[in-house]
Amino acid sequence: MVTMYPGAGSPRLVYFLLLYVAGGCPKPTLRNERVHQDPELSDQVHEDAENFQYDHEAFLGKEEAKTFDQLSPEESVEKLGKIIERIDDNQDRYVTVEELKAWIIRVQKRYIYENVAKVWRDYDLNKDNKISWEEYKQATYGYYLENPEEFQDAAEQLSFKKMLPRDERRFHAADLDGDMVATREEFTAFLHPEEFDHMKEIVVYETLEDIDKNEDGFVDEDEYIDDMFAREEGATEPEWVKTEREQFSDFRDLNKDGKMDKAEIRHWILPEDYDHAQAEARHLVYESDKDKDKRLSKQEILDNWNMFVGSQATNYGEDLTRDHTEL
Repeated sequence: MVTMYPGAGSPRLVYFLLLYVAGGCPKPTLRNERVHQDPELSDQVHEDAENFQYDHEAFLGKEEAKTFDQLSPEESVEKLGKIIERIDDNQDRYVTVEELKAWIIRVQKRYIYENVAKVWRDYDLNKDNKISWEEYKQATYGYYLENPEEFQDAAEQLSFKKMLPRDERRFHAADLDGDMVATREEFTAFLHPEEFDHMKEIVVYETLEDIDKNEDGFVDEDEYIDDMFAREEGATEPEWVKTEREQFSDFRDLNKDGKMDKAEIRHWILPEDYDHAQAEARHLVYESDKDKDKRLSKQEILDNWNMFVGSQATNYGEDLTRDHTEL
């Protein structure tokens, strides 16, 4: 679902990624999987009676949790103190469930921000630490706009005429202050719209735009199937396609009118599942909130530091409690 482009250093490569023509050429929007499901925060079993590894990975991310496991308790507590200051967005010296949830979400989506960091310099042409729409347009479409004579094929022209306004619409949706200049957070929302609540309508709209071939504003069963299966005339449909038709009838078309509207598309590609980040934030607050005011002071977190982060000592202690029958 996400439109991701490489840097401006290879304009022809940008062009080939944007191609929309049939016959095996890449499509501009990568659509390996339509459904965007929030993953678990950790592969560990959430069992505090055994250890806090699940909490550590949820709070720090898997790789950072491993780093903390190599620190002394004193080093872990010191680093945790600095993290607390970053979590406290409004600087009122307390961490709320909402602030903790936002932190957990950010940690779990760190790979997205790392990806944006890699391509940032290719789009920030004037190096002002912001990316304007004009900069993005130049980096992505500049070669096409400056050399239109190289793109005479009708399918190529259609590709660029479709993608340019589509990207501009998405950029505008990501640009919360409306100045058509994206901060790093706004540009992240532009490149990864499915990860941001205020961009989810754009994700739904672009999905509808991709699949709705008869442009009636709905997705019928055949359009739904055609999005995932290239039919050959006279060929028998494989079993998995028959199963998908049943899925459409039983679970996609909620009002049973033979087609999906925007609400049903949203229900399909952006399912509202269990909120893992919210549950973990509430759990950490509940377990650490000594005065029961439903928020955490820095001291309350530090007093219960081993639930939030690990260290060599906690790692060693957990190792001693395991049953080493192999010895």
